[in-house]
Amino acid sequence: MVEERVYTVAILTVSDRGARGEREDRSGPAVREALAALPGARVVAEALVADEISAIEEALRRWVREGIDLILTTGGTGFSPRDVTPEATRRVIEREAPGLAEAMRASSLARTPHAMLSRAIAGIAGATLIVNLPGSPRAAQENLEAILPALPHGLSKLKGDPSECGSAA
Repeated sequence: MVEERVYTVAILTVSDRGARGEREDRSGPAVREALAALPGARVVAEALVADEISAIEEALRRWVREGIDLILTTGGTGFSPRDVTPEATRRVIEREAPGLAEAMRASSLARTPHAMLSRAIAGIAGATLIVNLPGSPRAAQENLEAILPALPHGLSKLKGDPSECGSAA
């Protein structure tokens, strides 16, 4: 019997109105729902913060220290002056994983030209993968679905699995 790998996941919703209680968070639950397609994914933490670099960075750093395998942010990736999730993420990551953000944008471009306005990034902090998703519930799900096929391999590598040697070229 093959043992299923378990990946701990944290979901961070970034929304000024959500943080003030003026809007229900629909993006975080949408991301949680889409994670059902990732075998072994176990959501262990969720939070909602305002569009403030310091608040976003603090949550990301806390979860990296706790050893979370995958952190998914939703919101704050557009052109608005308050959209600062990529900037906060860059303060935390040590290495970028641009292929994930590129794949999300490419997949979204098939649906809307607005996808090219996404400033979402992905990267690695220690053994944690952090991925920025859009704030729209539907777009967050679609972007996550675009990268789901690659996540088990990437997360296994971050956890130190040497069984699949080599790199994607």
